[in-house]
Amino acid sequence: MSFMIGKKVGMTQVFDQEGKIVPVTVVEAGPMTVVQKKTVGTDGYNALKFGFWPIKEKAASKPDKGHFEKLGKAPLKYMKEYRTEQVDEYELGDTVSVAQMFNDGDIVDVSGISKGKGFQGNIRRWGFSRGRETHGSHFHRSPGSLSANSSPSRVFKGKKLPGHMGVDRITVQNLEVVKVDADKNVLLIKGALPGPKGGICTVETAIKTK
Repeated sequence: MSFMIGKKVGMTQVFDQEGKIVPVTVVEAGPMTVVQKKTVGTDGYNALKFGFWPIKEKAASKPDKGHFEKLGKAPLKYMKEYRTEQVDEYELGDTVSVAQMFNDGDIVDVSGISKGKGFQGNIRRWGFSRGRETHGSHFHRSPGSLSANSSPSRVFKGKKLPGHMGVDRITVQNLEVVKVDADKNVLLIKGALPGPKGGICTVETAIKTK
């Protein structure tokens, strides 16, 4: 099992052994705490639930307070479930560090929530071409005809129209872990990751390797 919850810090660049510049995203990954174990007998499947990022007790909900009081741990803000058959290898309250999960050169998949763009028109949202900019055109950035006449007298579902853009769950596959900094709980991952600075992401071993 190789899985971590992390917070995107930002992007920088490092030099590889050949002296070439490598763009990397810095992810503050872990440490995580095992807050719940699920098994086939109790829940129908095997999984571990991890918590990340400590918060003040007053910021936690009442159910979470009770849950963490049983563990004897401070409340954690972000919790993610990871399906694995290695449930018996961990106990409630165990702390998992980034060095236990990943090594330099590992290939990983990273998932996160993309940046929110608000309400956008066809051109920004779907890459439509604009109309003429000449005087008298009266058609510049409008959606144009929707091709709905008396039959079928409606707009089909999935039509590319203006609307909410961003805040989607995005997974970027087959990224290389350039460096694991165990002292600072930091991962340097080659390339860009979805989401803004401070956004939460999950890092796990790639389904498909290069």
